[in-house]
Amino acid sequence: MDRDDLRDIVKVVVKEVLDQWQTPIEMAGKWDGGTMIFKPGDSSLQSKEVDILSFFHKVVLLRDRLRVLEQKINSNAKLSDDDKVDMQQYITRCYGSLTSFNILFKNDGDKFKGSSS
Repeated sequence: MDRDDLRDIVKVVVKEVLDQWQTPIEMAGKWDGGTMIFKPGDSSLQSKEVDILSFFHKVVLLRDRLRVLEQKINSNAKLSDDDKVDMQQYITRCYGSLTSFNILFKNDGDKFKGSSS
């Protein structure tokens, strides 16, 4: 691979990453101003109320970090193809475990997708 080929590949990857970050991820409107209430099974303990927008942003950050991890795995020259596939399968299962949070997202393209998608 020569320098120009590498430069072209880097440009494509950087553009994809920037496009993901520049597109705002929107929470479904029905949750605007909402809160999440964590109520313990033990009635002697206090409930905890969390702003749903803050929680949503943490879910989005987790998703973005999983995507970066995928990119780092796929571009790692020291990992074998089998190792990359194995790690990718774990990440896909993580996405699948997080599909319960898809109700928070406004746009279908922003939602988590597991291995059956």
